[in-house]
Amino acid sequence: LLVLAPALTGCGKEPDLVVRISLDQEFSEAMIQEFERETGLVVEAQYDIEQTKTVGHVMGILAERGNPRTDVFWNNEIAQTVRLAEEGLLQPYDSPSAAGIPAMFRDPERRWTGFAARARCLIVNAEEVPEGEGPRGTLDLFAEEWSGQAGIARPLTGTTLTHAVALYQVMGEEWARDFFERVVERNAEGTVNLPESNGQSMRQVGAGELAWAWTDTDDFNVALNVKELPVRRVFPDQEAGDGVLMKDGEPIGTLLIPNTVMLLADAPHPEAAKRFIDWVLREETEEKLAYANSAQIPVREAVKRPGHVGLLGDFKAMEVDYVELGREIAARTEELSQMFLR
Repeated sequence: LLVLAPALTGCGKEPDLVVRISLDQEFSEAMIQEFERETGLVVEAQYDIEQTKTVGHVMGILAERGNPRTDVFWNNEIAQTVRLAEEGLLQPYDSPSAAGIPAMFRDPERRWTGFAARARCLIVNAEEVPEGEGPRGTLDLFAEEWSGQAGIARPLTGTTLTHAVALYQVMGEEWARDFFERVVERNAEGTVNLPESNGQSMRQVGAGELAWAWTDTDDFNVALNVKELPVRRVFPDQEAGDGVLMKDGEPIGTLLIPNTVMLLADAPHPEAAKRFIDWVLREETEEKLAYANSAQIPVREAVKRPGHVGLLGDFKAMEVDYVELGREIAARTEELSQMFLR
């Protein structure tokens, strides 16, 4: 055994850093491989499955408290990122590659940085719903004309959870609790559908099983440009009218959700981790994600993008406090779980 031990330890190279990634593997894996080729560093990348997404990674990081193994978390949303910062599980790193990223997408203490955003949107089956006759906003979920034909993923993970917490913040606790109680009741009646994920929402609409559903712009772009499904996109709550959710006389707009990247506290490989963060936050990364099938929206106006991606100002964005979202998400997750899993 003593003779064999040196040979056994040399069988596999230890990673230079460990990265958790909640951006879909089909988009992120090639970028990890590119980073390895450019730097010579070996990355142990931990991806996820559609149903757990960010929540699964956050639980893993929380479980590592006191015995950290992860160096970097590349999260495809922001509320859970802020939660980790509030838990003291992130350390500051002011990456030089973040120059030009707007302040709203940067933690004041530089514990995380946002980039390459998605927007919440409605995906509509273009064959089932004529142009101009489709849904326009949040409240269309309860409209009689869409009874049994519309859906929203269970708001327990990922961007749908972040969206739910944003509604608590923007519309108030009483309004949001009543809204989600109505969703649960309508689902029991069979008039509102609850797909397991945004991806399933996209697939059901594309197949004509639903007329429309909530999803994110990346799922919509995959449906339209990769799967070539008969779908179109609607940014919700943009102009006053039937089905549109209003606050103080104005439509609330749609939630914008950036990717975020962060250095874990007590990261085992801090220098390699910083090199990775610098690499991810380059303008080239936002450009690649804009031209990728996910068609993510650069947060820097100067970044090149295809015409169908557009600019952040092309639609009305919901006004939210991302830090407050992160502070509330654990308590809201518990409350929503009690509603949707009872």
